[in-house]
Amino acid sequence: MSAVPADVLPDGAPAAGASATRAAELGPRASLWPALAAVYRAQLSRARVARIPLLFVATFQSIGIMILMRGVVDGGEEARAVVAGSAVLVVAFVALNLLAQYFGRLRAGGGLDHYATLPVPPAAVVLGAAGAYASFTVPGTVVTAVCGCVLFGLPMTHLWVLAAVIPLAGAALAGLGAALGLLAPRPELATLLGQLGMSAALLLGVLPAGRMPEVVRLARGLLPSTYGVEAFARTFGPHPDWMVVLGDLAVCGLVGVVSLAVATWAYRRAAVR
Repeated sequence: MSAVPADVLPDGAPAAGASATRAAELGPRASLWPALAAVYRAQLSRARVARIPLLFVATFQSIGIMILMRGVVDGGEEARAVVAGSAVLVVAFVALNLLAQYFGRLRAGGGLDHYATLPVPPAAVVLGAAGAYASFTVPGTVVTAVCGCVLFGLPMTHLWVLAAVIPLAGAALAGLGAALGLLAPRPELATLLGQLGMSAALLLGVLPAGRMPEVVRLARGLLPSTYGVEAFARTFGPHPDWMVVLGDLAVCGLVGVVSLAVATWAYRRAAVR
């Protein structure tokens, strides 16, 4: 009578316990870019139903503000600031306000636990959601800019610069919105912070800086979207200084990298709690 190892069956197959242990081993984590693309497509598909009312509200709000400011501002540098600020305000409404609400609800409802079980890098979750929400702002921002140019008689020659302003300002504001939603202890507070951030983008971005007190101008420099507004406003001039425009866009991009890094850290912090 021969003896066999306890973890091997008579036909040579491993025992159930060993098989279960081997099956329980997790596969390797997905790399950043494929995971980011998957999260982006999923978020884009989920939010597609709300796209039309979302764009309508954000665009109608910005166009309404320009119509109101038309009775106060005639033209010149102030008109450029109003049009540029109103266009970027569409980005702030979605990327800052709504993204803060989304991550606030996700944290409160246990949605972060779902993402934590997936082999997805935290940066892919934050960047994918931020990119999906920022994508909704493209049509509204373009429509707002065109309407503002018609309303204030500004040239449309350099509207192509929106191709750089939208993603850079969107990254900066989306990172800030995601960080606010993930760091807020309650979803109601995340909603409040998102609304306050959008109000700051409205007051500090749309109103001409020349009419603001010095203290408010300093606060304006701390707002991530300010540099996107400045870059876009400079292109309405007869001879834009493109080096200054590129400098503003570079600062906006740098702020976007920092804010998205903070949002990724906030995601890790919220996911482990």
